[in-house]
Amino acid sequence: MRNNGDLICGFPALVNMDSKVLVLGSAPSQDSLKKQQYYGHDRNTFWFIIASLFDTQELTTYEQKVTLLLNQRIAVWDVLQSCQREGSLDVKINPQTITVNDFNVFFKTYPLVRTVFFNGQAAEKIFQRRVLPELAYGLDYYRLPSTSPAYAAMTLDEKKKQWQQILVML
Repeated sequence: MRNNGDLICGFPALVNMDSKVLVLGSAPSQDSLKKQQYYGHDRNTFWFIIASLFDTQELTTYEQKVTLLLNQRIAVWDVLQSCQREGSLDVKINPQTITVNDFNVFFKTYPLVRTVFFNGQAAEKIFQRRVLPELAYGLDYYRLPSTSPAYAAMTLDEKKKQWQQILVML
């Protein structure tokens, strides 16, 4: 029997009733799971980019990071509720083990969220295939370059420039 990797279970959404945009990843990395934090890998640039968007000094605690997001009306979640995956790379997700989060309930519960930004291509593809056909809400969608250290096709400055699109939607 082939090992399909470890069962990965995602985190609850970081969201509040004031949230206007949702940033979606695919599933937590191994480092994120160990730390029980979104974007917990030391070389993932997500928190650095978010801090730079709002001209904030370096965020030192996870609580500071979450507070900044929520105060800026940004929600964060993953497309996948669970899956099996070897390691942390999205290409290692076993597609037969995917369970997606309940986005109809999410968008009903948080009615101000009408814009979705995908943190990379994998989150967008899974969402389009597994969520969008069943989604009862009209939303705007944008793919941003992945903040993962595995995505090195762009410089950090190029990524930051594209991530500025979020500011227009707030």
